[in-house]
Amino acid sequence: MKRTIELTVNGDSHTAIIDARETLLDSLRYKLGFMGPKEGCGNGNCGACTVELNGQLVNSCLVLSPEAEGAEITTVEGVAARDQLHPVQRAFIDNAGLQCGFCTPGFIMSAKALLERNPNPSEAEIRLAISGNLCRCTGYDKIVKAIQAASQALSRAA
Repeated sequence: MKRTIELTVNGDSHTAIIDARETLLDSLRYKLGFMGPKEGCGNGNCGACTVELNGQLVNSCLVLSPEAEGAEITTVEGVAARDQLHPVQRAFIDNAGLQCGFCTPGFIMSAKALLERNPNPSEAEIRLAISGNLCRCTGYDKIVKAIQAASQALSRAA
């Protein structure tokens, strides 16, 4: 059954005609063109599809689009401020916290959420915060170092 939903994605209002069984991930990617969230596993285990839904991190592959009606959603595309990368994004680049990049949007969303609630996390807190994100290319050390560098950059900017 088709229905129309209204969403605010990265600060902009959007309308989409969706199937009632369609996931938020599919609506974001294939109806609205936000290609940052990826489907890695389709069952909430890899974190590649992580987005912020009304201020909470969710695996968008597990949320049905009708559940997001009227919601405010932030994807990795909405993390940067205009032409300037967010410090987390910059730190991932500067610290080689990515290889193929498939999982990177989910890691960036998880890292950003962590640093918003805990601006100076320990290594153990970082590892716990990203435990819902899987990377098949890198060891996690560079990802952790990138998040530590972002924490320091955000502290200097404050």
